[in-house]
Amino acid sequence: MPGSGMLNSMTKLSIRDLDLANKRVLIRVDFNVPLSKDGKITDDTRIRETIPTIEYALRRKARVILMAHLGRPNGKRVDSMSLRVIVARLRTLLDHVLDADENVAFSPDCVGPIALEMSNNLEAGQTLLLENLRFHAEEEANDPGFAQQLALLCDFYVNDAFGAAHRAHASTEGITHFVAQSAAGLLMDKELTYLSKATTEPNRPFIAIIGGAKVSDKISVINALLDRVDTILIGGGMAYTFLNAKGQTTGKSLLEADKIDIARAALDKAEARGVRFLLPIDHCLANRFAADARVQMFSGTDPFPAEWMALDIGPETIKLFSSEIADALTIVWNGPMGVAELTPFARGTNAIAKAVSKNEDAISIVGGGDSVAAVNNSGVADKITHISTGGGASLEFLEGKILPGVAALTDK
Repeated sequence: MPGSGMLNSMTKLSIRDLDLANKRVLIRVDFNVPLSKDGKITDDTRIRETIPTIEYALRRKARVILMAHLGRPNGKRVDSMSLRVIVARLRTLLDHVLDADENVAFSPDCVGPIALEMSNNLEAGQTLLLENLRFHAEEEANDPGFAQQLALLCDFYVNDAFGAAHRAHASTEGITHFVAQSAAGLLMDKELTYLSKATTEPNRPFIAIIGGAKVSDKISVINALLDRVDTILIGGGMAYTFLNAKGQTTGKSLLEADKIDIARAALDKAEARGVRFLLPIDHCLANRFAADARVQMFSGTDPFPAEWMALDIGPETIKLFSSEIADALTIVWNGPMGVAELTPFARGTNAIAKAVSKNEDAISIVGGGDSVAAVNNSGVADKITHISTGGGASLEFLEGKILPGVAALTDK
């Protein structure tokens, strides 16, 4: 896979390679957490995942400055997207690992005189969180002037935001041109290590489980994986474009009619490569897209009832996919098997989460919001080898794309 194997954690500086004592260390973290309507954090996974890097720096007496984005404020200050909401949770998590009362300071801006003064006044072992980077349009535009202002805040730059590593923004790529050394954080290191192994030297059998609504979102990664995997399991709405490509009509199920030829080409490629390409063999059909819809199971290759739509895989498909998963030694999973946000149609996705967790011999890597949610909801997260914090970034890595936020780090 071009690029991906070369661009692993072994070739780039790590935070472990830096002498951090009394240095201002600016760490790009991924604090883009989901919030409830009243502004409470509903899932702090992304904050918890980056704690080891922050702890590592604080224990080595660094002066730690954290920068992140939250939501899509489109270059304007939006109070409901202020990172101030993170401070209390971050303080609690750091207190827990450091057995001390951690005071996390907050800067009302991420650049400018106040941010600069606060970063300069930090003492060794203290933490400062900057306000939302995306309150400035220059962040997503990768504006060099803005990147240079960020660089003024630090002696070293560390990128621990794998979830943003596929974006060439000022805080992920631009800043590296203005600092002496840029390194990967511990989470970034871990992500790259597992994904590099899966793409370059997987234990076999290697299976990929790809779900989600649209073929168009995942066809690049499917095509890239067909060069690597032994078996691919397809679920979610995209399965029905593939079934149509094989000649089955699927009622009112999701269908990208303009992608049938692309789907057919992928099926042909799988056959030519000797890759087993497994689609659902039975389906949970609903008469409408709603949690209280009428439901029926349907199997076989006959046309679906015209007015019904598939919203989940059926029990025979769960059995088929689970038996494939049980025999694998490397498993990559991205995307749900059905409309997992509606409880009656989450069964397939949850069953796949349990099947992956039961295979203790395999290296399992799960990425993408719905798949990660299924693993967490099923209570099996501790049985997954690696849960990726970046759905889009992990897909692009598996495709073999160069991630700008990784490529920009200092070579060892």
